[in-house]
Amino acid sequence: MNLRQLFLLSTAIGLVPIALSYGLAPQQSLSELFGLKIDSVNGFHIFRAITGLYLALVVFWVVGALRAPLRQAALLSLVVFMLGLAMGRVASLLLDGMPDTLLIVYLVLELSIGLVGIWLLKRPD
Repeated sequence: MNLRQLFLLSTAIGLVPIALSYGLAPQQSLSELFGLKIDSVNGFHIFRAITGLYLALVVFWVVGALRAPLRQAALLSLVVFMLGLAMGRVASLLLDGMPDTLLIVYLVLELSIGLVGIWLLKRPD
């Protein structure tokens, strides 16, 4: 197994608990993790859709790790996803102020994963 495969698989595995925390029981997990109160069908709908997006990308990254013809596209989608999340968090820092520590940890991880992904895209397979 090469470095790109390991990176795709480890990122995919690491994202599953985060995705599930958003969508399995958002009223409980988001309250405990971030102090958010989700108590409407619209709120549940939004967070479960986010979970679906995360899990769909996780599947694509696993498939890309296992199938060489999709590896580059999977890695590129991982970079776009992670850096897109990071850009949104940076915008929120500038516009809204400092969030909880866990969200800063997410930002650092997203930036790190995105930058490592760019490095791997530039490396020969």
